[in-house]
Amino acid sequence: MPESQIERAESRSGHLMRLPRVVYVGGDTIDRLGELLVRENFEGPVCIASGPNVRRMMGDRLAAGLKTFEMSWVDVFAPSEEAARSVEKRVKETNAKTVVAFGGGKTIDVAKVASMNVNIPMVSVPTSASHDGISSPFASLRDSGRPYSRVTLPPAMIAVDLGIIAEAPSRLMKGGFGDMIAKLTAVKDWELGRDERGEYFGDYSANLAKMSAQHVMERAQQIGDRIPDGIRALVEALISSGVAAGIAGSSRPCSGSEHLISHALELIAPGKGLHGEKTGLATVIMAELHGLDWIRVKHSLKMAGCPTNFQEIGITEEDVIKAIVMAPSLRPERYTILHKLQMEEAEARNLVRHTEVVGPMASE
Repeated sequence: MPESQIERAESRSGHLMRLPRVVYVGGDTIDRLGELLVRENFEGPVCIASGPNVRRMMGDRLAAGLKTFEMSWVDVFAPSEEAARSVEKRVKETNAKTVVAFGGGKTIDVAKVASMNVNIPMVSVPTSASHDGISSPFASLRDSGRPYSRVTLPPAMIAVDLGIIAEAPSRLMKGGFGDMIAKLTAVKDWELGRDERGEYFGDYSANLAKMSAQHVMERAQQIGDRIPDGIRALVEALISSGVAAGIAGSSRPCSGSEHLISHALELIAPGKGLHGEKTGLATVIMAELHGLDWIRVKHSLKMAGCPTNFQEIGITEEDVIKAIVMAPSLRPERYTILHKLQMEEAEARNLVRHTEVVGPMASE
């Protein structure tokens, strides 16, 4: 069921919270994963969903950590329903009792869908701090090229190995930083939905998401320099923001107009920029519309080593303008500042130039 339908159903029947059962964050988590699963009463066999590159580079180490369990593997190539069905098929073939998602955002999202469909618990073992899907009860999928969100269950357990996170490409961590600061404008959009559309608004989940964003902004330099305390702060903030979505019963505290711009750019300029890079830059723009300090937001991106201009990730000014105009149509039921303003191209152009997130056109 699409997220919007779930939200409407739950607003009538009550407020449902979906939260992880246990979280481990440490320096040797992957080597102790089997021990942790036994301690928390997870059963085998386990089905490990992983991208082929992650499996090739770190699969032996994960297998050693799970040596007390019978295990099977399935490769995840894309964040799609088809990929989820492949995981489900392997679960049924091996009579697996637990799904372990070992990899990045697409792997974890696919495993969420598959584990829910076959009704067995899922363990999230992220290999990068690039997204808040580590802990949230939502999956971002893409079938036929168009991104959309699925309501799932959150991981039953999250096991983060900070050593592996630290070794991941720095660009992925910077993407996670961009995704985190997006909570500032996502919460403002949610407040707008409350004030102008009478939408349910959860103070606690909103404050948790906002606090998580502010927490990483205060540690932007540490994150950019890959200092251990900064890495841990980012990981814990990503987990907290995913939990905020679970408490809210929707992705409202984590995803607003800035995410819609990112999704629009995926359609307009596919393959250019990471999700978090685009949401971070879009947050600068939306901060200005919401009356927030967009200069501070942009400075925090710079401190963390993130792109501060769309051209750095190969996206043109015209692409950004088209995305701002298109964004409200991607989720017409989710009220944001862009739905309220319905900006024309000229207004969008003035906005992106004012916030200095685009460079001069080639003809200028």
